[in-house]
Amino acid sequence: MTSTTAIGLAVSTVIFALRADETGAPQVWLPLVRRTREPFFQRWALPGGMVLTDESLEGAARRNLGETTRLEPTYLEQLYAFGDVDRSPDQRMVSIVYWALVRPDEAERVSLGDNVRWFAADDLPDLAFDHNLIVDYALWRLRTKMEYSRIAHAFLGPRFTLAELREVYEAVLQKPLDPANFRRQMETSGVIEPTGEVVTGGRHRPPRLYRYTGDVELVDAGPLTKSPPSRTIAPARISA
Repeated sequence: MTSTTAIGLAVSTVIFALRADETGAPQVWLPLVRRTREPFFQRWALPGGMVLTDESLEGAARRNLGETTRLEPTYLEQLYAFGDVDRSPDQRMVSIVYWALVRPDEAERVSLGDNVRWFAADDLPDLAFDHNLIVDYALWRLRTKMEYSRIAHAFLGPRFTLAELREVYEAVLQKPLDPANFRRQMETSGVIEPTGEVVTGGRHRPPRLYRYTGDVELVDAGPLTKSPPSRTIAPARISA
């Protein structure tokens, strides 16, 4: 017989930022919070919590982010709904997952401590609930969206050099890109344009600053399609 037990509604958020690894190269990282109660006591998990009756889903996501990490990201997008029957041992639980991409200056605002810590996105411990699956899916979405959207903009801010933009692509796609090919492809894409400004203060030829033209949307135009997460990621159209 089908049960009519109430289903819990929660939100979780995957926060991606680029941070240097031990070699100094930028890498995709995310902050996790340590659970202080059962189930999964002391296990690391994504920031999140229950949705209150008087708030929207995005409002709940932003509130939980503020309470756990003190982050107020400018880029916040609904990723997917995860609701497998056995994802929580205590109660049937549906989690609406958001993801946030933050710039380095925003990432520095994360309130770190014994229960909040940054982790490399591709080297995570066993997380609570199905949060490893959620992170895998978020990484897959991030890497596939690099092909057709200006999502790299969320890591950079309004103005950037081509070298900074290439570093974002290399960190997310996990492969080196030829600087000359990358420059040619980006300059002929119509997605970016020079601002007319350069970076001053260096010893060499000052690099030009660019901005996005606005011809490519930052977020998806419609609902996301859930595809099985895979460690084998299809390469982007940006060639090496």
